[in-house]
Amino acid sequence: MNFDFSEDQKTLKDEARRVLSAKCDIKLVREALDGSASAVSSVWSALVELGWHGAAISEEYGGLGLGYLELCMLSEEIGRALVPAAFSSSVYLAAEALQIAGGEGQKKRILPGVASGERIGAFALAEGVGPFAPSAIKTVFDKGVLNGVKTAVPDGEQADFAVVAARNANGAGPEEVVLCVVELDQPGVARRPLKTIDPTRAHAELKFDNAYAELLGDGKEGWARIEEIVDRAAVLFAFEQIGGADRCLEIARDYAVERYSFGRPVGSFQAIKHRLADMYIKNQIARGHAYYGAWALSTDAPEMALAAAGARVSAIDAYEFASKENMQIHGGIGITWEADCHMFHRRAKLLASTIGNRRYWSERLVQCVEAENGAGL
Repeated sequence: MNFDFSEDQKTLKDEARRVLSAKCDIKLVREALDGSASAVSSVWSALVELGWHGAAISEEYGGLGLGYLELCMLSEEIGRALVPAAFSSSVYLAAEALQIAGGEGQKKRILPGVASGERIGAFALAEGVGPFAPSAIKTVFDKGVLNGVKTAVPDGEQADFAVVAARNANGAGPEEVVLCVVELDQPGVARRPLKTIDPTRAHAELKFDNAYAELLGDGKEGWARIEEIVDRAAVLFAFEQIGGADRCLEIARDYAVERYSFGRPVGSFQAIKHRLADMYIKNQIARGHAYYGAWALSTDAPEMALAAAGARVSAIDAYEFASKENMQIHGGIGITWEADCHMFHRRAKLLASTIGNRRYWSERLVQCVEAENGAGL
C-alpha cells in the first residue's frame, strides 16, 4: 500500500516552494519581523493571486475544490518559508468553522470572500491562561448580542470577521457553548494589538460590548464542533511545523558543512553528526504522524481525533527541537539577531501554543488511545 502523495500533489508542492522562494524569502520575513507592513501585504497579495485560500473550499462556495491533501502540501511550504500572513487564521480555522458548523446561507455569503482572499477571518477561542474546556468560556451570547473579551486571537487586528466561542445565555445549561459570527468593523468591537514571541504573526485582544453577532448554524453541539475544528487545524499546523523543522535541519546541515574549525568542517565531528541525526529522526516521526492525519482529514475517518493529536504532539516536539538544535549547531552566532535561527525558533514557540498547548494535546492523545483500546475490548 502506497501512503505517499501523488505526482500531481508533489508537483503542486514543488511549484509552491518555487513561488515562495521568489515571493517570500528570508529577507522579506525579517522585514516583517521589523514591523514592515508592506512586506506582509506583498506576501498576502501573492497568496491571493495564487488562489491558495480556496484550496480546500468547494467550488460551490467560490473555492478551488482541490482537497485537504493539497492544502497539507501548501501548509508545509508555508511553514518552511515562515510566511508572515494571516493564512492559517482564515483557512485552517475560520473557513473550517464555517464549513463544519455554518448554515448553507452563511457558507454562500461568507466563504467566497475567504476563498478569494478578499476577506480575512479569525477564530476567537481563548480568554486567558487556563484549561482548554467549556468551563473556560466566559464570553456570553444573548439573543444576537455578544459580550466578553477574547485574548491572543491570531490575526485579530487585521481580520474582517471572527468566529467566536461563547456561552449561550439562553441555553440548556450554564456551560452550553455556541459558535457565532461577528463582523469586527462595528462600534461594539474594540481591538488591542498584543506582543508575542513572533511579531510576524500578529495577535490581538478582542473586546465585545453589546456587539451584534449571528449564531453559526443551528448552534447545537458547540463544543463538539470546536473540537472538530481544532482537530482539523492541528493536522494543517502540523504540516506547517514540519516544513519549518525540515528547513531548520537544512540550514544546520549547510552551516555544518561550510563552517570550519581546527581545519575541518564542524559537520565532521561526531557530536554535530548526532545532533543532525536526532533532528532528522524527530522530523521523520512527525512526518509519519502528519501523513496519518492528512489521510484521516481527507477521508473524514473515525480516527480523526487520534490522528490529529498524534500529529500535533509530534510536530510540536520536532519543530521546537529542530529550532533549538539549529541554534546550537551555529554556536555563538546562533542566538544573535543577525542570524536567521531565532526566526524559526520564534515560529516554533508560537505554533506550539496555538489551538492548545502540548499538555492539552498529550492528554487528548491519551484519551483517544484509551477510548480506542476500550472499544476493542
